[in-house]
Amino acid sequence: MARKRAEKGNAAPGVPHDGGPWLTRLRAAVRRWLRRGAFAVVSAILLLVALFSAVNPPTTPYMWSESRRLGGVAQEWVDMADVAPVMARAAVAAEDANFCLHWGLDISAIRAAMADGGRRGASTISQQTVKNVYLWQGRSWTRKSIEALVTPLVEAIWSKRRILEVYLNVAEFDDGVFGVEAAAAQYFGVGAAELTPVQAARLAAILPDPKGRSAARPSEFVRRRATSILDGAATIRRDGRADCFER
Repeated sequence: MARKRAEKGNAAPGVPHDGGPWLTRLRAAVRRWLRRGAFAVVSAILLLVALFSAVNPPTTPYMWSESRRLGGVAQEWVDMADVAPVMARAAVAAEDANFCLHWGLDISAIRAAMADGGRRGASTISQQTVKNVYLWQGRSWTRKSIEALVTPLVEAIWSKRRILEVYLNVAEFDDGVFGVEAAAAQYFGVGAAELTPVQAARLAAILPDPKGRSAARPSEFVRRRATSILDGAATIRRDGRADCFER
């Protein structure tokens, strides 16, 4: 009898054992907390996206980290109405000529980048704004995936003009220099509203590499790039690709 009870109490090899009621309760609790955590994260993202559609971001993760590293950064918020129109067109021509035509992700640019082996960039201004305002720097797939999910949400809630306004105010233009107002003062001693077409084009030309390029002392490459940007800015104005942010 004792041997039969012992055999009955031991699970047979290969037979799954559910661990009893306590394990079932634990699994249910974990699922419940995961659902609550996911709901909290989604709610926070929605709240921040809606908030910054009208309220200017006080800082960004990258700006904060650079401020810690350098002991401070230069940045002064300026409304879109106080930015020289040619600066807005130059930034779009340089970074995302189809800004007014896509919904945040430029699929044709992504395909071209993939065909080129990833040597060219495919991030839109909308994606760069999401990265700068909400996320961290770097090229990790985790960050890119979150960026790809949040960007259409920003496009749905913000206007194109607002996206470009935020972008121009948080983009890095030099070591510790963020936003077009601080950049205009740093490089040319003027405000963003007073930028000439050439100055605007040079600022746009340094955006991909603000620590390695200078708008005040442009290399031959930056000069050529600025000339190309000026042509591009004029083109998008003529063909209507600047209409979504110029009104």
